[in-house]
Amino acid sequence: MKSNRRNFIKLAGLAGAGFAGSSIESFARYSSMIKNPDLPGQIREYSQSHRQRFNMSRFAAPKIENVRVGIIGLGQRGPAWARLMRQIKNVRIQALCDIVPEKAQKLKEQLEVHGHNPDLYFGNSEAWKKMCERNDLDLIILTTPWYMHASQGIFAMEHDKHVASEVPAAATLDECWQLVETSERTRKHFMMMDNSSYRSFQLLTLNMARKGFFGRVVHGDCAYNTSKMRNNFSRNMYWDMWWLRQYADRRGNIYPTHGLGSVCQIMDINSGDRLDYLVSMESDDFMMQEKAQELAREDPFFNSFAGKKYRGNMNVTTIRTKKGKTIMLQHDATSPSPHNVIHGIYGTKGAALYDPQPPRISTGNHKWASQEEFNSLEEKYTPGIIKRMGELAKDSGHGGSDLLIAWRLVDCLQNGLPPDKDVYDAASLSSIVPLSEWSVLNRSNSIDIPDFTAGAWETNKQNMDINLEKGGSAGLIL
Repeated sequence: MKSNRRNFIKLAGLAGAGFAGSSIESFARYSSMIKNPDLPGQIREYSQSHRQRFNMSRFAAPKIENVRVGIIGLGQRGPAWARLMRQIKNVRIQALCDIVPEKAQKLKEQLEVHGHNPDLYFGNSEAWKKMCERNDLDLIILTTPWYMHASQGIFAMEHDKHVASEVPAAATLDECWQLVETSERTRKHFMMMDNSSYRSFQLLTLNMARKGFFGRVVHGDCAYNTSKMRNNFSRNMYWDMWWLRQYADRRGNIYPTHGLGSVCQIMDINSGDRLDYLVSMESDDFMMQEKAQELAREDPFFNSFAGKKYRGNMNVTTIRTKKGKTIMLQHDATSPSPHNVIHGIYGTKGAALYDPQPPRISTGNHKWASQEEFNSLEEKYTPGIIKRMGELAKDSGHGGSDLLIAWRLVDCLQNGLPPDKDVYDAASLSSIVPLSEWSVLNRSNSIDIPDFTAGAWETNKQNMDINLEKGGSAGLIL
């Protein structure tokens, strides 16, 4: 297998890049390499030769009564995760890491008020490694720029830590494979924290699908469409303007997991079905270069961004599953539209739609259910996790999904249960980033999505115990 993997990396144009997400500059090299027209054949060859070392699906690691946490990355999401974790009983925030010392110190002071006294790691790009090398941490939470997640997650698993990362989990196909292989070898969990899958309506429709309300689900619509122009061009929002650099250095869908994660859960991806292949098409950029040029005329800081050719405004990726279902996935972070993940579920007996609001459900007759009918269905199908936690979590952010996903992760660790999403989910969803880019750069030709489970998807049982048949005992500090 090592020989085949080495050949795959070389032929795919990734040899010598190491962890491609370890530096921003690597994306320019990677973007040119991924045009390789032979990549689809190389993916098929490597996928056929890959053998699963150990099946992490439904794997239950030993119980951890008191979960000791380290957080890497304290920009936008790190402090939010710290606030979530301090609300869960028997969790200790032991360590914080950021390249900016002031951010680490500020968060430490906030946590000390709540009885946590984390050690700080900062000052250089390697400080996070020192933190991961500690032997008194159980869980590493990654809220760094997403192109760093794979290298940091792999290092943490190698040092006997479970990992929870923000989305996506990887930037390249090789990183996706490395995540899978490392998790299987170390038997450490890697869970990508897709909070969109924990919104109340998404969990409601997942329960409805599992109980047969939709009949056979045949298609899903999903997206992450919301204007990020102000955020991406802000000099103070993201470290080193990293998001803006991604829109300049990459093509394709570079933020696929919100929206796609909940649809894949409903379709039992990696536990009864799997993603098979995709095609991706992208518009030109009609906004970002113009904005960069406009800002550069007033502020020399933006001169280096003014001449770049940016990712298109809208990317549309269509995916077919091995069992013949289809998915339409969009990403638009520029147009002045409201936040929209779509979440359209279409089956042989029913349908549902989340965005645009309000959420709706239909059983046919060319109409959506009345509010009274909707309320009745909601009462019937609301899953146990929402009944247990929905009211407590509702003000936690992102429609209550933030606390829900944090609480459930800790609950699984404390009870020795499999996490709701595993490393195969992280790899499959994250692989859409490089695969959609290849398709866009190759006139929207189709490309296979690797089977990261090595065939185990056919017999894997469903993840995500939404009715809390096991666990549900993690306490909250209210």
